[in-house]
Amino acid sequence: MDAVRELLKKPVVLGVAGLIMGLFIGWFVIGWGLWPVKWVDAEPSQLRADLKEDYLRMAIDSYTARQDAALAKSRFELLGEEADELLQGIMADPRTQNPVLITAFTDAIKGEAVTLPETSMVQPTAETGAEAEIEPEAETETSKTSVGFSITKIMVPLMCVVLAGVVIALAVFFFIRSRRGGVGASPVEESPQPQPEVSEESWTSVPKSADTPMVQFMASYKLGDDLFDDSFSIDSPAGEFLGECGVGISEPIGVGEPKKVTAFEAWLFDKNDIQTVTKVLMSAHAFSDEATKQRLAAKGEPILAQPGVETILETQTLRLTARVVDMGYGDGSMPAESYFDRFILELAVWSKI
Repeated sequence: MDAVRELLKKPVVLGVAGLIMGLFIGWFVIGWGLWPVKWVDAEPSQLRADLKEDYLRMAIDSYTARQDAALAKSRFELLGEEADELLQGIMADPRTQNPVLITAFTDAIKGEAVTLPETSMVQPTAETGAEAEIEPEAETETSKTSVGFSITKIMVPLMCVVLAGVVIALAVFFFIRSRRGGVGASPVEESPQPQPEVSEESWTSVPKSADTPMVQFMASYKLGDDLFDDSFSIDSPAGEFLGECGVGISEPIGVGEPKKVTAFEAWLFDKNDIQTVTKVLMSAHAFSDEATKQRLAAKGEPILAQPGVETILETQTLRLTARVVDMGYGDGSMPAESYFDRFILELAVWSKI
């Protein structure tokens, strides 16, 4: 869980996560679920096998009525490579169609002269009337299809824009949240529980040989704040983003709730550096236990937490002094001085440029 929080502090990770989420929703939810692709204006060669046969039978009937060899040939060729095979199948199984008319259609598409039987002729007036009855209906269906397609063309891009806006808004929200600055930003400080008083002198105190820090923050933890993870944005006096710093729970001890924190992580991120510098502030019990100390050393340099103790974190362009302003241990069934009841850390940042 801590590793996930650490990743969410990085804008690049948030951007990639938002991109993946947008692709997933756009592709699977919208593209396959809400508005799947619909084929329009496809050629007969794209139809199913049974529909190709129906199309060819209708082309034969149309030729019987119109006797337009050029039109019959063009319709036949639209079936592609399977046209000859389909025609052979119809000749073998004419069903309700006249085999003579099928043969006449075959001769017509080959360019041979054809004379149809008189019984096969259809009066022009009947054909004209049929066309008059069919054409308005076809026109109506085409109009409906055009209107539906136009609405889809408008709605799909609109929904994509809305979805992209939501994803970007979420990414910005988490980015700003991870960069939030100020003093006492942890949830426990908003609770009505009394907090230890910190004098103004302790807040502004810095090493005598150092200049005034560029920015200062105060991170405050109290037993019960199991989600403690304060992070602060480091900005130049001109408002330029330089990096981030913060402190969070490194490791608890024992089981049960609330968490009994035995070590904290203080970290510094520099936008001009390739890695985040981390130091681990440990309780006296954790610091004296070699197994725990070695395990936490993988996260950062182990530091024994004591009131007033200071440690320095440096990157390429930033230097951070983390000072323990106040702390206290909890008591109970756990080993003595093994977990913190309260912990207040001052973070002062200087620019090395």
